[in-house]
Amino acid sequence: MGQLDGKTAVVTGANSGIGLASARRFAAEGAHVFITGRRQEALDAAVAEIGANAVGVRGDIADLADLDRLYEAVAQRGRRIDVLFANAGGGAFSTLEQVTEQHYDQTFDTNVKGMLFTVQKALPLLNGGASVILTGSTAAAKGEEAFGVYAASKAAVRSFARTWANELRSRAIRVNTLTPGPIDTPGITGLAADQEQAAQLKGHLASQVPLGRMGHPDEAASAALFLASDQSSFITGIELYVDGGLNQI
Repeated sequence: MGQLDGKTAVVTGANSGIGLASARRFAAEGAHVFITGRRQEALDAAVAEIGANAVGVRGDIADLADLDRLYEAVAQRGRRIDVLFANAGGGAFSTLEQVTEQHYDQTFDTNVKGMLFTVQKALPLLNGGASVILTGSTAAAKGEEAFGVYAASKAAVRSFARTWANELRSRAIRVNTLTPGPIDTPGITGLAADQEQAAQLKGHLASQVPLGRMGHPDEAASAALFLASDQSSFITGIELYVDGGLNQI
């Protein structure tokens, strides 16, 4: 038997990277998985990779109408939610002097507003004892140059987890933050202007990690599975680092 047999999971931002790896792992453990992404072609490819237990619903979590369509799709299939992995997010480099209103709005609309309403709109469908997982970032506590807006948005995510764990305790719903360090995903590559700069960025990131390398999406997915499953039944409100020791040493 799989760890998530008979359960329904929703994973946002599952076109690639940690979201796709986690959705694939949840399905392999027996869950019926609903995934979201903004690009239809990539979403279709992700559904095909995950297999028959996956349903794709295209949408942007910063668009509340798209979130409504996601949860309508879940409800129309007679499903309630046991695992919600609010993973979608993103950011870009910008120093304090360079920050524009557009940069701020885009980052906070996705990472904060989108996160908030992803969870709020799921509440009517969440089963008692459900697991809610929020994707944070080691950047929230590092003070990295030119990453201040992104870091602040992820600090808000950590704060959300604490508050929501308290607010949802009467329903035995657990809320935890999964905080990855440098994970080798398309999102990391997208921070660079070209492949050469991407290689340099990855080399720099790996050099900062005590384990001497970047993480793999499957390693973050293993941590997500732990938080999603009954293996973490007495854990709520925590921040689980998957960072190779980056923020620990």
